[in-house]
Amino acid sequence: MMFEKKVQFSRGMRDGIPIMLGYLAVAFTLGIATRNAGLNAFQAALTSFTNHASAGEFVGLTLIAASAGYWEVALMEVVANARYLLMSCALSQKLDPALPLGHRLLLGYGLTDEVFGISMAQEGYLCPQYAYGAFAVAVTGWTAGSALGVLMGSILPASVVSALSVGLYGMFLAVIVPPARKNRFLCGLIVVAMAASAVFTYLPMMAAISKGVRIILLTVLISAAAAVIRPVRDEEVSA
Repeated sequence: MMFEKKVQFSRGMRDGIPIMLGYLAVAFTLGIATRNAGLNAFQAALTSFTNHASAGEFVGLTLIAASAGYWEVALMEVVANARYLLMSCALSQKLDPALPLGHRLLLGYGLTDEVFGISMAQEGYLCPQYAYGAFAVAVTGWTAGSALGVLMGSILPASVVSALSVGLYGMFLAVIVPPARKNRFLCGLIVVAMAASAVFTYLPMMAAISKGVRIILLTVLISAAAAVIRPVRDEEVSA
């Protein structure tokens, strides 16, 4: 059992390396914003270590720079990061029902969009050690990138930093393409989600809504429709 856990942890670290590289680039730009908000490298690293969401951090830093109150920052963080509530609910369906609460809380702490993607792509129930391995390298890249952005943000041209962040899109493709090739229904859902996201972005009524809220609406609507059309049996998850 211990050997299997070590194997899963190593697999998670291996799969988390591309995520770490993408996070390093994105967090570098975040570090620049952190410096502009008046925070030092240690504060930037601590912020990223406790908050693994770029949108949430950018919102928080904007409010800090504007001298907003604690309650304003807290409320906006809840709105900006609300999609992780949905991800956590979805990920809980991939966990063994007997998994202790401590593991579930730790999985929730390290949950990010990309880690969620590779975790959901695993066959059968998710082994917590796999996710922990991915967290270990991904969070390191996210935290280190923020600190480096504060210390070295003025050295690299903005165009170079922006180009590095493109790697995240390639990583997302690597996460969704393999399962989509195996499942036509899932492939159709991805296409529908992409089309709906584009419509929601440019539709006048929806464009005024924040990006986080749009993601939540689309996630609830599309996942609910998929659950009704093609429900997943418990035996399929544990297989």
